[in-house]
Amino acid sequence: MKFAVSAWSKNGRARVGSLQLGSYPHLSIEIETPALLLTTRKGLPVFISPDLLPSLPSPDSHLLQFSPLHFMEGLSTKTISNIGGLHQMLGLQEYGLAAVPRDSIVCLPEHESSNKMGASFETPSGRRLIKPVEYMEMISSMKPNLYSTLADEVPAWVSEKRNKASVDRTVRWLDDCIKLSTTGGAVFGSIVGGSSVEERQRCAQEVARRNVSGYWIGGFGFGESMDERSAILNVVMDNLPEEKPRQICGLGLPEEVLQGVAAGIDLFDSTYIYHLTLGGFALTFPLDRIKSSSDSQPSDKGSDNTKINLKATVYRKDTSPVVDCCNCYTCLNHSKAYINHLLNVHEMLAQILLEMYVYALIHNTHHYLAFFSSIREAIRDGKFEQFRQKFIDSRRDHLFVTS
Repeated sequence: MKFAVSAWSKNGRARVGSLQLGSYPHLSIEIETPALLLTTRKGLPVFISPDLLPSLPSPDSHLLQFSPLHFMEGLSTKTISNIGGLHQMLGLQEYGLAAVPRDSIVCLPEHESSNKMGASFETPSGRRLIKPVEYMEMISSMKPNLYSTLADEVPAWVSEKRNKASVDRTVRWLDDCIKLSTTGGAVFGSIVGGSSVEERQRCAQEVARRNVSGYWIGGFGFGESMDERSAILNVVMDNLPEEKPRQICGLGLPEEVLQGVAAGIDLFDSTYIYHLTLGGFALTFPLDRIKSSSDSQPSDKGSDNTKINLKATVYRKDTSPVVDCCNCYTCLNHSKAYINHLLNVHEMLAQILLEMYVYALIHNTHHYLAFFSSIREAIRDGKFEQFRQKFIDSRRDHLFVTS
């Protein structure tokens, strides 16, 4: 793996970089950062079949994130290894795979059950205690392009003693994972510490001393406020080298992504668009580099100036695409009325529901990838802070008008 920064924001930490992935035979992928990692279930994007993956922007959509814990039921690690790893098993030879312990959807950390032996997770197969040796056996068999080490993630409200223990365990498990590694994938050292600035700093300093290719910043989305998060992100970034990529878990909303980019984060997960799609929502916010807040008028059509509710009755006869001028598969082939119909037929037919989720998720993924492209363009033009502020102001103005 190679990473290089090509542009910085004016007087800030936001940056544009290039992440080159190799490892898998004949694999060569170059992803521009800040970038979105597509959330998967057992290595395949949820609701999007492999034959529809090429309809997403390339190469922006070629970095997939998965949790090895998804595979604890089914094929054994030995079988996956004999097949040749996940790339070979899933037929995704042209895609990069990033492994993380938790995926924020079905494999959630359970801090009260973790102990010095390993991290505990709530999984579809029940609560599981994962030890470093077991985790690395899964990593070695699946052969991802990059993986983050096992981490003891804790919520914002834990005691100082528990927080300190989480950092001690995570650093120790990092050393164990490095020692046990038999794969050629790039190692991302995990950084935790809850809402404690001091423990976050200590963890970042310890991990930065190790021989890792990048950093995975965990423990977010567990009760910290936006204000707390800024201080935590800043102290972590202060203690990490600039030449290595930073990945984060738990920041999904557009405002949160912008906050992470401003702090210097390079890679984000996409669980936000998954949950959005399940609720029947579609992203519609403007993707112009600097869009005036006055250009976007509030509406009562199930919209909050960021997304629309496709279940709303107003779309029942709306033959327009989800977003005008969007060139995703969904907008080119289907209307709001059709997706509204799929959402409201009230027949629990798997195929109908699947079609709706496929079309909505394709659009949301396409739109969010374009959002990241706009962020990169704004950074290159030296206008990231204006871009960020315009987006936040537009949301604030809409909430003010409709309140």
